[in-house]
Amino acid sequence: MDYVSALLPPVVMAVFFISVIRVIVKTQGGANKAKEDAAVDAALARAEAARQPSASPSTEA
Repeated sequence: MDYVSALLPPVVMAVFFISVIRVIVKTQGGANKAKEDAAVDAALARAEAARQPSASPSTEA
């Protein structure tokens, strides 16, 4: 019975790891992908807009 207690933790971790990977793969794409892409695009646009005005006064002077 020692082999059962030795194999149980790796088996439990393997099942947990596989389930986490399956959730990650299933949540990629679909309707959520458009929302996530829009959020990233908006954040990049805000960062770019915040960077440009600070650079403009130094180029105008």
